[in-house]
Amino acid sequence: MPTEPANTVDRRQLLSYAAFGASVAAGSALAAQPAVVSQNTGQRKQYAMKKSINLWAFPYPDKMSLKQCLQLAKDAGFDGIELNYDLESDLSPKSGTQEFTAIRKMAEDIGIAISGLCSFLFWPYPLTSNDPAERARGMELAGLMTQAAHDLGTENLLVVPGAVHMPWRADHDPTPNDVCDKRAKAAVAKLLPKAEQLKVSMNIENIFFNGYLLSPFEMIDFVDSFDSEYLKVHFDTGNIMEYQFPEHWISMLGNRIKNVHLKEYSKKSSDHSLEAFRPLLDGTTNWPAVLDAFEKTNYNGYLTFEYFHPYMHFPEALIYQTADSLDRMLGRK
Repeated sequence: MPTEPANTVDRRQLLSYAAFGASVAAGSALAAQPAVVSQNTGQRKQYAMKKSINLWAFPYPDKMSLKQCLQLAKDAGFDGIELNYDLESDLSPKSGTQEFTAIRKMAEDIGIAISGLCSFLFWPYPLTSNDPAERARGMELAGLMTQAAHDLGTENLLVVPGAVHMPWRADHDPTPNDVCDKRAKAAVAKLLPKAEQLKVSMNIENIFFNGYLLSPFEMIDFVDSFDSEYLKVHFDTGNIMEYQFPEHWISMLGNRIKNVHLKEYSKKSSDHSLEAFRPLLDGTTNWPAVLDAFEKTNYNGYLTFEYFHPYMHFPEALIYQTADSLDRMLGRK
């Protein structure tokens, strides 16, 4: 393996960078009537989508083992869990097919699906970097991730195809837009044959903060240019909330959406960083509109809550709270 550059930062440091008021009037004639119950507590619309949560919401590996995280997700009622490819954890270049198939069996024994694989490594090793060594390492890691996804038994691999700029990396020279686009398409074209062979879907994530693929039109053009059933979209609801609205993108992307991150975001926040993302329902996302938009595209896959700040104390509370919120959003409660 090539030696990692000296300025590589660890996962936690990288993750620390980067993002009913009306009253009812009642007349005296209604005084004896039962209290009006909010429609929000009545029968909810039900959706067929599945509940998932990203491993970043757990205190892994500092306080919990991977097995404990899988079991907690299962106990909280999640259908699946999304795992993260790292440089040092159980899911890293230090592991191979034997280790990943063991993790797959562990998940199967616990009774929880692995809904996808993603990674923060596209930031220290962007596929469009001006540094050829970074680009080469990024391509190597993306290839390893594709094999890992296959070995883990998931058909979903999140891919960040490139970046014009990364505000959290002062050492990164901006890549011109046209150069970024050319390099990103060349990188994906080189990675796609292996993904097709392994039947792993490379799902392009909308990031927004990276200055690339900033509109649904650009995302559609990028994905459609490959004409492959194994090149789709990993749609993130939170990444575009600062300036746009997820429900507008969903109807346009349609069946290109293969996997989903649910990130809550508050437009009331002035903190334009990962700290702006909130626990589910503690933000300004119009979730009924978002869920209806997914349903209209016939999406019935995983909705994965992605959150970067495990609770310092009683970390299981975040997992159970999120499961409860998703149950209510999907009409299960």
